Amino acid sequence: QVQLVESGGGLVQAGGSLRLSCAASGRALSNYVMGWFRQAPEKEREFVAAISWLGDSTLYADSVKGRFTISRDNAKNTAYLQMDSLKPEDTAVYYCAADAYGSNWYSDLNYPYWGQGTQVTVSS
Repeated sequence: QVQLVESGGGLVQAGGSLRLSCAASGRALSNYVMGWFRQAPEKEREFVAAISWLGDSTLYADSVKGRFTISRDNAKNTAYLQMDSLKPEDTAVYYCAADAYGSNWYSDLNYPYWGQGTQVTVSS
């Protein structure tokens, strides 16, 4: 099975940018649809973005569309989430997740493999 480790979180002012990385080990990243989810305090985990096995198809939550960009480099076994024009409401723990079958990109229930999460805090 695949192991995932996120990095790149931190504290940033509103309007700023961060780039999250998700490094995979154990199995090739190309075997998986990759998703990013986030969970703010006292809120449920929510879908942010997902990308197909080869990176030729992407999906975004409406709340991040036009500001966030998901990408992957299968040769480096790493997925990314570029976050621009950050807002205070983007503050959350961000998780990457992997799913071999890609049956429902939006649902966290369909992703069996998860990283430990990385904190993103956007100050106003």
